[in-house]
Amino acid sequence: RGAEPAGRGMWLPVGPRRRVAAVHGDSPLPERLRFYDGWAAQYEEDVAALEYRAPSLAAASLASAFPAPPAVARLLVVACGTGLVARELHRRGFRCLHGVDGSAGMLERARSTGLYRELRRCVLGPEPLPAPAEHYDAVTVVGALGEGQVPSAAVTELLRVTKPGGFLCMTTRSDPSNLRYKAELEAALERLEAQGAWRKVLAQEVERWERATAEGDSTQGTGYISGVVYVYQKCPLSPLEEG
Repeated sequence: RGAEPAGRGMWLPVGPRRRVAAVHGDSPLPERLRFYDGWAAQYEEDVAALEYRAPSLAAASLASAFPAPPAVARLLVVACGTGLVARELHRRGFRCLHGVDGSAGMLERARSTGLYRELRRCVLGPEPLPAPAEHYDAVTVVGALGEGQVPSAAVTELLRVTKPGGFLCMTTRSDPSNLRYKAELEAALERLEAQGAWRKVLAQEVERWERATAEGDSTQGTGYISGVVYVYQKCPLSPLEEG
């Protein structure tokens, strides 16, 4: 009643389950953005029910990569949502945070946190990031690299706005419904590394990423899906810029 199974002995409320499933579908982009606008008020409650760990895992991974205290580092949070990643970064000493998101409703919630120095609307993929080249010490995209969301080819745009020597932190899911996308993403990441555009600092697979919304996605019947955090460091001379 009001909940459905998400694996062996796990129960997930129907509302969050359906809303999360909806954003991973193949609906047209304008329709998904309208969904996010409407979801903004319930988003944090839903991801709490999912036990969604990506924001804290990504922030911890990025903080560990920095060789010096991060307070003066300028960071761009792509697909910033309501501000979950910004809160985790702020806890770890990052203070100069900019954010972009395709949803006006999500941006309104993010603005209310007071954690960002700048927030702008941008749909990464169809649109370039609203920033000059080599502008940020680090760029994060957490939760948006997935099937039906930001295309894997957009990682070159993340690279463009990162300073030489700066860091890029990305996440994706490893559940069955996202494996095709994950393979495309990792192929793109490896191509850029082979070109000398960046070097891999970290690729951490995490078993309990979030609770599954479909029993078929559950990792070995645990009720959870797995995911991965990637951290790359941009090389001082990028072939993308030289070309």
